[in-house]
Amino acid sequence: MGRKDSVWSLGEGQAPEDVDKPIDNPPLSTLLIVKPQSGAVSVGGDITFIAKVEAKDLLRKPTVKWFKGKWMDLASKTGKHLQLKETFDRQTKVHTFEMHIIKAKENYAGNYRCEVTYKDKFDSCSFDLDVKGFSEGQEDAGELDFSGLLKHREHKQQDDTPEVDVWEILKNARPDEYEKIAFTYGITDLRGLLKRMKKIPKEEKKSAAFAKKLEPAYQVDKGSKIRLVVDLADPTVDLKWYKNGHEIRPTPKYIFEHKGTQRIMVINNCTSNDDAAYSVVAGEEKCTTELFVKELPIKIVKDIEPVKTTVNERIELECEVSEEGAQVKWMKNGVEVPTGVRSRYRIKCEGTKHYLVIDDASKEDTGTYSVMASGGTSEARVQVDLKPLKIYQDLQDMTVLLGKPIKLHCEIYPGNVPGRWYRNGQLIQPSDRINIIHRNKIHRLEIETSSLHDSGDYTFVPEGYSQSLSAKVHIIDPPKVLLDSLNFPDNTVTVVAGNKLRLEIPISGEPAPRVVWMKGERLVAMLPCSKKEAGTKSGWSLSERSHRVRAETYGDQTSLTIEVTEREDTGNYKIVLQNEAGEATASVKIKVVDIPDPPDAPLVPVVGGDWCSMTWEPPKYDGSSPILGYFIERKKKQSSRWMRLNFDLIKETSFEPKKMIEGVPYEVRIFAVNAIGVSKPSEPSKAFTPLAVTSEPTMLVVDDVTDTTVTVKWRPPETIGAAGLDGYLVEYSIEGSESDEVTEKTKYTITGLTPGSKILVRVKAINKAGASSPRTLQHSVLVKEVVEPPKIRVPRHLKQTYTRRVGEAVNLVVPFQGKPRPKVTWLKEGKPVESSHVSIRNTDCDSIIFIRKAERSHSGNYEMTVQVENYADTAVIDIQIVDLPGPPFSVNIEDVWGENVALVWTPPKDSGNAPITGYTIQKADKKTMEWFTCIEHYHRTCITITELVVGNEYFFRVFSENMCGLSEAATQTKKSALIIPEYSDHDFKEPPKFTQPLINTFAVAGYNTTLNCSVRANPRPKVIWMKNKITIIDDPRYRMFSNQGVCTLEIRKPSPYDGGMYTCKAINDLGEAQVECKLEVKG
Repeated sequence: MGRKDSVWSLGEGQAPEDVDKPIDNPPLSTLLIVKPQSGAVSVGGDITFIAKVEAKDLLRKPTVKWFKGKWMDLASKTGKHLQLKETFDRQTKVHTFEMHIIKAKENYAGNYRCEVTYKDKFDSCSFDLDVKGFSEGQEDAGELDFSGLLKHREHKQQDDTPEVDVWEILKNARPDEYEKIAFTYGITDLRGLLKRMKKIPKEEKKSAAFAKKLEPAYQVDKGSKIRLVVDLADPTVDLKWYKNGHEIRPTPKYIFEHKGTQRIMVINNCTSNDDAAYSVVAGEEKCTTELFVKELPIKIVKDIEPVKTTVNERIELECEVSEEGAQVKWMKNGVEVPTGVRSRYRIKCEGTKHYLVIDDASKEDTGTYSVMASGGTSEARVQVDLKPLKIYQDLQDMTVLLGKPIKLHCEIYPGNVPGRWYRNGQLIQPSDRINIIHRNKIHRLEIETSSLHDSGDYTFVPEGYSQSLSAKVHIIDPPKVLLDSLNFPDNTVTVVAGNKLRLEIPISGEPAPRVVWMKGERLVAMLPCSKKEAGTKSGWSLSERSHRVRAETYGDQTSLTIEVTEREDTGNYKIVLQNEAGEATASVKIKVVDIPDPPDAPLVPVVGGDWCSMTWEPPKYDGSSPILGYFIERKKKQSSRWMRLNFDLIKETSFEPKKMIEGVPYEVRIFAVNAIGVSKPSEPSKAFTPLAVTSEPTMLVVDDVTDTTVTVKWRPPETIGAAGLDGYLVEYSIEGSESDEVTEKTKYTITGLTPGSKILVRVKAINKAGASSPRTLQHSVLVKEVVEPPKIRVPRHLKQTYTRRVGEAVNLVVPFQGKPRPKVTWLKEGKPVESSHVSIRNTDCDSIIFIRKAERSHSGNYEMTVQVENYADTAVIDIQIVDLPGPPFSVNIEDVWGENVALVWTPPKDSGNAPITGYTIQKADKKTMEWFTCIEHYHRTCITITELVVGNEYFFRVFSENMCGLSEAATQTKKSALIIPEYSDHDFKEPPKFTQPLINTFAVAGYNTTLNCSVRANPRPKVIWMKNKITIIDDPRYRMFSNQGVCTLEIRKPSPYDGGMYTCKAINDLGEAQVECKLEVKG
């Protein structure tokens, strides 16, 4: 059968000369925000291609595939030469997909493609890789070479095979056959060949045999007939019809007719086999078409019926459909039944009847079976039950000596039912010792040599039935004490004093033996046990007044329990077992040990800022076990919560706790540890408080120097601690003589110095713990006053115009530098500032200008001058005092028409010392004179007021607005505007105009796609659709709709060769208009 994806592109493919035509309006990507770009790399080099997808509107990660050529998926080629990487940025919500090519080979060159899919969205991008050193004769196929996917052809001698001219084949072929030719002749660079064919002039040949060829495609319903008609230019030429390349002979199905120059082939009773490619050959010319057969739905005319049967019976489900040879699907519980060679299910078809047969039914075949056809579904319930069970011979109880064989036998009906054997509820599996036999109705279990474990309740359960057969097997055995299974070293049990000891000793013997416990020669407990009591629990204590020590016995073990062990319980214990088969004895030694006594209270001889040193003595009693180490705990004195300081045992008797909080009282205590456990805690140590000196002062600098004084300042220490800060010790050295002073401030002036001398200063912080490390000036200070030129530090907000409203206060602080104290003067517009209007106050480091209630007259440039001796610095501050603007000068009505009024006005004379930022326009009906705002913040001086009520008379007024707000008053129009209705006929005729153009579209091959646009015109226009400037007429591949001005073109199952430029043209008596778009179909 021919390729269906080529039907819709017959004669419509992209010609070679159109391959490289640029696209005016490339379609916008729907998913990719960054596309891979073409690149070049040298042989052996690395290159990376990156694609990015924005995930803001995506609920999950999109699927990305990388291809080489058109069909090779690179996901299966990852390895040492190719790596694929995915990352996701949670901040930008962007998925990044990278393809790394490592150590590129020459044959890696070619065209690549990146495809992105997310639900019903699709996007792709093609790019090229150029590998320098590429040669067409390259033989070494790399991992990314897809030539191995092509059909292998053996090399033939050039002399035996005539040379094929591929150029002639491509020039004479249709565009939809280019890929097939490239695949047949091994052309890997098809795009390059098409680029070169662009330069060859194309010769259009007129058909000499056909006056009218077949349509590109036909469609017919299944069971109907269809006529394929061609019109010959020469009626005498020989004509042959072909189906998928095979010649068609006249039959009752295929009927050939002649009518003048027309040649007609009629296909009767079309079936799915007639869905194929047809061609007609007249002389040396050929035309082709594609026939699509639309199948009618298959209906189920007779439903399947429910079935109820038993196992091993035959089940046959039957249904009848509306058409012979129809395909149906059988399902069980919603899952399609398997129909392989080894399947239990068998499907057969006889005309319109379909059967599902199960020859040997089992209980697992119970379920809901259904049959599905294209036009309906039928289902029924199948119930398979078991046959009733009959017991001809039941199992019998038996007693067996140890080592003798065991044979169990039963007989049931039906005989072909398998079963399972259980001992004490455990499944028995066949082995070398155990043999399970099933012959017809007889089931047997044989054990060659019995053991004690073979004693118990035996059960046979037929498979699939709730009934079972049971019997008891009893094994007789002499008593034994199984101490070896306990793995006690030297049969010694060690227990910690005060704990409960439960010593369980495995014993054996059948019948159950009598158990006697003795300590030395003293009887501890006697536990009589008869055959009737075997498997039950019994106990007895030495003293009826005390239950601290007691013994118990079971069918397979005996136990000695001491509720609270004491040191006196240490000793050898003897176990005696007696039954009718013999006697056995064994001895066990019990050793009671204890934890050590707590050590004495520890001593803390040394205390630091956050640490201390502690020592202690070992405990007087070690619990009969060597001391392994010690645990240390610490707590705050006022807290009850102890914190462990070490998790590994300390072998020594000294320790240094660290990371304590300074100034907080602490206590410590000790635990001794031996092999038994941890002792009780020792008594807490005496409380101690960690204290530390502060860190050194910070940022020590020289603040001022005169001829007799030096002033230094600093900042407090970064770390002060719990001891606090009592003050500072200032130490200074003058030519070898040292002095010190104590101060509580962070600034100190050293007086009485000799001019010209040099002094070195350092400062220490003092608290209860002592003096900190000193902070020293890096260099000595020369005692001499230095002149510092003045410098005005204008704040950033004063470097621009300083704006305030009328009535607000103005308070500006301008800092400056200079030594000795500078002289400060203020000028406004070149004149001294009057103190009656503006207050000015100067200090050593700044100048303050203050206006209590600002007026517009205070606006202007204020110049500040700072002078020290012959040095001076100036700065200018621009102060602007703003107020509300005045109303517009005049407001006039320019024109009145329809429901509209045009207003014009002039700006206000007084702008309030600030730019006018807009106007507010209001209207009022003359009857009520209630004002309503039409528009605010309007910037122009003219406006058209619309949507006024016909018959009303309006006045208008306008407010001015600046940064301070609206003017207090508004200017009103002197005249009013009367709205008079106007009626005139409107001509609704208009030429076609597209209100919504066509949009460049991507489509997926095989899935219907639509092109949409909207047009407005009166009278109603005629709509024409064109592809590549050719009008689309009566083509079954296309469906055209027009509803309320919305024009739609539906393309059925497009192929890659349906791509091209599509045009929609609308025509009426007044003119015409057209829009176009590009359609690209992804294969």
